[in-house]
Amino acid sequence: MENQPIFTNDTIVFGLLMIALGFVFYTSSKESGFWNKFYKIVPALLMAYLIPAIFNSSGLISDEHSNLYFVASRYLLPASLVLMTLSIDLKSIFNLGPKALIMFFTGTIGIIIGGPIAILLISVFSPETVGGAGFDATWRGLATLAGSWIGGGANQAAMLEIYEYNPKLYGGMVLVDIVVANILMAGLLMGIGKSEKIDKWLKADTSAIERLKEKVSEFADSVSRVPSLTDYMIIAALAFGVVGFAHFGADNISSFLKSNFEAVSDKSSPMSSFGSQFFWMITIATALGIALSFTKAKNYEGAGASKIGSVFIYILVATIGMKMDLSKVVDNPGLILIGIVWMLVHIILLIVVAKLIRAPYFFLAVGSQANVGGAASAPVVAAAFHPSLATVGVLLAVFGYVVGTYGAILTAELMRIVSP
Repeated sequence: MENQPIFTNDTIVFGLLMIALGFVFYTSSKESGFWNKFYKIVPALLMAYLIPAIFNSSGLISDEHSNLYFVASRYLLPASLVLMTLSIDLKSIFNLGPKALIMFFTGTIGIIIGGPIAILLISVFSPETVGGAGFDATWRGLATLAGSWIGGGANQAAMLEIYEYNPKLYGGMVLVDIVVANILMAGLLMGIGKSEKIDKWLKADTSAIERLKEKVSEFADSVSRVPSLTDYMIIAALAFGVVGFAHFGADNISSFLKSNFEAVSDKSSPMSSFGSQFFWMITIATALGIALSFTKAKNYEGAGASKIGSVFIYILVATIGMKMDLSKVVDNPGLILIGIVWMLVHIILLIVVAKLIRAPYFFLAVGSQANVGGAASAPVVAAAFHPSLATVGVLLAVFGYVVGTYGAILTAELMRIVSP
């Protein structure tokens, strides 16, 4: 088989990823010396993402020959959301104010206008890159990127159906999606290490976020205990019991909606994202996690519930890193350049609005990832600031699924108008 990696056995691949994560955590715990200086520049979360990317790029492992991302996103992600939401203070989340929503919709607008701006700029010196006729037209392919970068996979599939882009050329767009979205995520993770300096430059008011962090930390300290085997088993039961129920509910809701509503079953419909099992699985898991936070189950935070959730998140990060092939960045420079220009518009708009409304870097990073990364990576970025903030990432990502196809259609029509 062409491009066969050295290791295709997922047991071995998982072992390599865990060794990489162990190395990152061991070295980042050093309080002096080279590693201490290194991690002041490069965040540990970014290294947990980059090392698997290097493994993939060097041909050691390959996401194409592995089911680990599927397992991590379908089992460990919802489990981590439950465990990180157990101790959440919902009132404090709402007290964060409207800036989270403002930054999310700013990110959406950035994607909507970024596509046509990128086409206009690139067409000046390379019109063939953004050209194409009929179903080969580049703008049709870029419409699928808009679906992915505002909503997620379901919205991307809907855009492919609506605009009928040539399936033989679609692989190039998937490559742009993966490369550019991963470069963005790496950049956002890099910024987390400098978030205090960025917030100072933005003149941001971070008091509500700090209060939420303190409140969650104080609660964790108040119920802290030496965890027993029973504690760990009950934590596992809560997490994976909810995951099982979330999958059961998602399968049934998705099947019911597809069977009874033509708009949901039609892949070319803006409503088709409501037929996504992943959408309902994330929504149900988060809702049940929030419901459990109103019960005595929240006391399991004292036994380390959110720390176990963080372990799951880091495993997910490593499997996301596996998707990044650093060598592919130069494979199709024209299309990659369109994606980079597009993403720069998205980021510049976010920075301008954050500066105007004095929004913290947290809202900028999570608002961006809730659009571009969706429910799989928005909570990762949010949890990097503090485990208690993962819920904010999920709630915003759910908005992305809802508005994704509508926003992508608007983007596609604008790109069609400006295409040569």
